[in-house]
Amino acid sequence: MDKKKLKWQLAVIGLVVLLFLGIDLAIYQLFIKRVISHHSPGMQKMSVEVSDYVPFTGSENLYSIQGAVELEGDLPTIDGAAALMPMYAGFVESIYPADSVIYNGESYDDASAMHYTNTRGAYKDIVDGNADLIICVAPSQEQLAYAAQNGVDLEMVEIGKDAFVFIVNSDNPVSDLTVEQIRGIYSGEITNWKELGGPNVPIAAMRRNEGSGSQTALENLMGDTPIVADYTALFGSPIGFSFRYYVTGMLAEGGVKMLSVNGVEPNIENIASGAYPVTSSIYAVYRKGETNENVYKAVDFMLSKEGQEIVEKSGYVPVK
Repeated sequence: MDKKKLKWQLAVIGLVVLLFLGIDLAIYQLFIKRVISHHSPGMQKMSVEVSDYVPFTGSENLYSIQGAVELEGDLPTIDGAAALMPMYAGFVESIYPADSVIYNGESYDDASAMHYTNTRGAYKDIVDGNADLIICVAPSQEQLAYAAQNGVDLEMVEIGKDAFVFIVNSDNPVSDLTVEQIRGIYSGEITNWKELGGPNVPIAAMRRNEGSGSQTALENLMGDTPIVADYTALFGSPIGFSFRYYVTGMLAEGGVKMLSVNGVEPNIENIASGAYPVTSSIYAVYRKGETNENVYKAVDFMLSKEGQEIVEKSGYVPVK
């Protein structure tokens, strides 16, 4: 090959690489970085401190039952969603042996009976056999399809409830939305807060990762209405979503407020009565045909008076 031609080709390749790097940097500086810095600390918070909810550490964040019958023998590996960690950690502290939980300060050991991989990881692990029992909200269609592809039927037992809530910056004057308005926001039909009685500012409709419990809850709320990706409101005032206790109990920070929906506040009384229109069931999920008797004993405990007390004292709404 002609050396001059090869040199020219290498120069073109180098320019293309530099161009892509420049585009990436511009996107970060002009869009992503500004979105991150624009939002209040409450809207920026994306995860919880796992170390605050480790069983058998004397954590004040957990409620457990003293003197409950402890599981023996083949202990089920339990996992679950971030928003539900206080609940299932309370179950573990109540009926699991103390030495069954192994936490190294950053994560749970593979040999630990309690894991934390969040909703997406928990549903994958229950199908793959890496977990025996998970505490989550309902699975997404993709998660159900993954189970079907692997020949796994999931048994889902309702053990509690929580509200699916929408949050905005505390200085946003909008305090209530209807279900139809929420669908309008996430379908792209409503794009400015002035359409909802707020300021003339674009709406930044924030979303979560596919397969997360809250993203699946949004998809269920939207029904057949497609969720439209929002590429134009990166400089607007955001609306986000999560579960009530995740916001009020686990991420209790200033800077955000929960909206009422259809004029009904997402408090425990309205969740229990069914008045709040967007609630989600919390499930204990295991594989159909499970042969480990301790799985059934654990679920029975969750539905017992003591187990439902843990659900309630952990900040959620019991089903019994």
